[in-house]
Amino acid sequence: MCGIAGIMYRDGRTPSESELKQMTDIIFHRGPNDAGFYTDPGIGLGFRRLSIIDLAEGHQPLCNEDETVWIVFNGEIYNYKALRSMLQEKGHIFRTHSDTEVIVHLYEEYGEACVNHMRGMFGFVIWDRNKRQLFGARDHFGIKPFYYYRDGERFVFGSEIKSILQAEGISRQVDTESMLNYLTFQYVPEPATMFRGIAKLPPAHSVTIKSDGNMSIRKYWDPMFEPVQRPFADYVEEIRAGLTDSVKHHLVSDVERGCFLSSGIDSTAIAAHIKRLESLRTFSVGFDGTNNETVIARETAAAIGTEHYEKVITQRDFFDAVPKAIWHQDEPVADPSAIALYHVAQLASEHVTVVLSGEGADELFGGYRIYREPQALRPLSWLPMPLKRLLHSLTKLLPAGVTGRNYVLRGTTPLEERFLGNAKVFSEDMKAELVRMSAEQLRGYRDPQQIAAAFYSRTRHLDPVSRMQDIDMNLWLPGDILMKADKMTMAHSLELRVPFLDKELFEIARKIPVQYRLAEGTTKYVFRKAMEGIIPDFILNRPKLGFPVPMRDWLKGSQGQVLLEQIKASGIDSYIKMDAIERMASQHRNGQGDYSRRLWVLYVFALWHATYMQEQPARTFAAV
Repeated sequence: MCGIAGIMYRDGRTPSESELKQMTDIIFHRGPNDAGFYTDPGIGLGFRRLSIIDLAEGHQPLCNEDETVWIVFNGEIYNYKALRSMLQEKGHIFRTHSDTEVIVHLYEEYGEACVNHMRGMFGFVIWDRNKRQLFGARDHFGIKPFYYYRDGERFVFGSEIKSILQAEGISRQVDTESMLNYLTFQYVPEPATMFRGIAKLPPAHSVTIKSDGNMSIRKYWDPMFEPVQRPFADYVEEIRAGLTDSVKHHLVSDVERGCFLSSGIDSTAIAAHIKRLESLRTFSVGFDGTNNETVIARETAAAIGTEHYEKVITQRDFFDAVPKAIWHQDEPVADPSAIALYHVAQLASEHVTVVLSGEGADELFGGYRIYREPQALRPLSWLPMPLKRLLHSLTKLLPAGVTGRNYVLRGTTPLEERFLGNAKVFSEDMKAELVRMSAEQLRGYRDPQQIAAAFYSRTRHLDPVSRMQDIDMNLWLPGDILMKADKMTMAHSLELRVPFLDKELFEIARKIPVQYRLAEGTTKYVFRKAMEGIIPDFILNRPKLGFPVPMRDWLKGSQGQVLLEQIKASGIDSYIKMDAIERMASQHRNGQGDYSRRLWVLYVFALWHATYMQEQPARTFAAV
C-alpha cells in the first residue's frame, strides 16, 4: 500500500522536486518505507511506499525498458502473476517481480483498456512520454482513493486531498453544495469533495489528460444486479468457491497478514477461510456495555483457532482519537464507527502489515436490515398512486407518535424518495432551519434526491431490493464504508484488503434472485447457507450490529457540552445557525429526543472545518 501524488503542467514546465516532496511528505503514513520522484518537462510524479510485494525491487516511480512509460501506483493487483506470465508470452521483458511493473506492460499491450484485465484495488497514474499524456484509473469498487484538482495551467492528483493542498496556489474553500449533501448522507457523494475545486475520480473510472490540457473521463466497468433464476444449491456452491478463490488471491504478499474480527458473519467468514490456509492473528475492539463486540469476537476466535488481540475503547479513548481521525479522513465522514476502525487498525498495526476485512458483503448479498422494508410495506404497494397520495396527505395530519403513522407514510412514499442509502440524517426541511442560506439557494443545488435519481433511473427494471443495493453500491459503499476503511487503516500504515469486493465474486452475487437474498426473516440468506460448516453456528444467524457506538448516552453527559463548545469554536457559524445546534443539544440532554446522530454530523464537520479551513493541515497530525 502506498501514496501517490503529482502534477502535470499544460505549458510543459517541469514541476519542482521540492514541491513533489512536500506533497508526499504529508502522506508519510501511507508509505513509511520508501519515497521516489520522477520529473520530465510537463510532468512530476511522487510516491510513498509501504512495502508489501517484491520488497527489494518494488521502488517507484517505475518505468518500462526504454523509459517511455512511467507509473506511480497505490494498491494491489491480485492476478498479477497470471498477467505477468501472459505478458511474457507476448514478449514483454520484466526487471522486477512487482505487480506495479505488470501494469506498465499491460498499458503497453492494451493501452487504456489495461484496466479491464486487472483484479484488485488500485489508484494509479501512467505518464506516456511518447504521447505526452497522463492516464489514471481507480479500481472497480473505489477501494483506493484518487483525488484531483484541475485549472487552466495544471492537473494535480493525489491519494489524499492533503497532498493536493501542498501544491502551490491551491486555496481551501468549503463547497457549500457538498456541505448540504453531507448533512443528509453523512459523507460527500462522489465525484465532489468538501473542497471547492477538488474532485474524486469515481470508482471504475479512468481519466486521460492530453498535453493541451484536454481531459476525458470514462467508465470502464458497471456493476449491475441482474438476477437469474437458478437452483438455490447452485448459488450456495458458487459463493463458497468464489469466496475461497477471492481470499486466496487476497493473501498474496511478502509480509505478515491478519484479519479484523467482529461479532458478525462477514469478518468471521473471511477469518475462517484464511485459517483454513494458514495460521492467523485476529483483532477486535468494542465498548463497555451490553453490546461489547469483543466478547463474541473472543468466542469466535477461540472456535476458529486464531491468535486473538482485543481492546475495549473507553469514552476518553474514543474522543481523544477524533481529531486525528478527522485529519486523516481529508473530508468529513460522520460515521462514528470510523473511530472504532481507527482503534482496531492501530491495534493490528502493532502485529501485522496487511489485514483482511469483511466490508462489501452487505452490498453484494443484501445484508442491511433496511432491505427488508419493501417486503414489510407490501400490503400498501398495490394501492393506486392517487390513493397513495391521498392516504399520505391524510396520515401526515396525525400527531407524531400515533401507532402506524410512520408505516403508512413510508408505505405511501415512492422508493426513490424514501431511500437514499444507509444514511439520511437531515431532511431538506431540517436543513432549511439549520443552514444560513436562502430558500432560493436551497432550491438551486443538486440535492440528495437528484443524486440518487441518476442511479434509480437505470434500475427501473429491477425489484426494489436490488435497486436499493445499487444505490448503496454507488453511494454508501465508496462514500462511507471504503473511504473510512482506507483512511483509518492507512493512518497506521496498515494495508486493508476486502475479499468480498472482488469483481469475480460480484459476478456471482449480482445474479442471485432477491428471494435467495432475503428469506426466513433474515438478510444475506443464501450467503448464510453457503457459510454453514465453515463458520461457527452461533455466528451464522446473529443480527447485524456494526460497531454499536454508545453515542446517545455519551452526549447526554458532560461530553455533550464539550462537543457543543468545540462546535462553537470551529468557525462554522457562517454556514450553520448556532442556536439550532444548541437547541438540539439541549433537547438531547433533557431526553426530549435522540439527536446524537445529527449532533455527531455537525461535530465532525466542525472539527474538519477547524482543521482544514482554520489551520494548516501540515501542522496537525502528519507524524501520527
